[in-house]
Amino acid sequence: MVNLIWALMAIVGILYAMLNGTMDEVNKAIIESANEAVTLSIGLISILVFWLGVMKIAEAAGVLKLITKLMRPLIIKIFPEIPKDHPAMGYILSNFTANFFGLGNAATPLGIKAMQEMKNLSKSDTASRSMITFLAINTSSLTLIPTTVIAIRMQYNSASPTEIVGTTLIASIAGVTSAVLIDRYYYNKESRRK
Repeated sequence: MVNLIWALMAIVGILYAMLNGTMDEVNKAIIESANEAVTLSIGLISILVFWLGVMKIAEAAGVLKLITKLMRPLIIKIFPEIPKDHPAMGYILSNFTANFFGLGNAATPLGIKAMQEMKNLSKSDTASRSMITFLAINTSSLTLIPTTVIAIRMQYNSASPTEIVGTTLIASIAGVTSAVLIDRYYYNKESRRK
């Protein structure tokens, strides 16, 4: 459906430009935007590679294991239906750790694996409580270092690209807290109905 909306918007825009006689400006804007997208992508790749390197160093130094160890009791309480030593727990913890450091691209495959493991655990075609909770938390995503936003701010020569770290942390804590509370509210409401 979204693809249809985008296609319709592009067609309407092109038709309007043709009827309005501004097709040259549209072509110029398309070329400039494509050039800017490539430049931005290269800048983002360099920052992403840097933070992936930092993650590898943190992993080798044992920082990720420490974070995982600190988060494990909380994750076990949030996902009580998943056994403590189930592979889904490892993927969930790894996903949350990657998101915590703002590496959404690195977190995505881990999140997919976590969902697959939870689906195998539930043996059902409908989303389990754990899957819904994981999706809610993953969507709100607790982030300490918003690497992508910092990279974009650096790309556009921001005077202080990292000044958003504090506000990002406050906003992401509020988002994750809201996601968990809303998830629990609807779960309890559904449980009472049964």
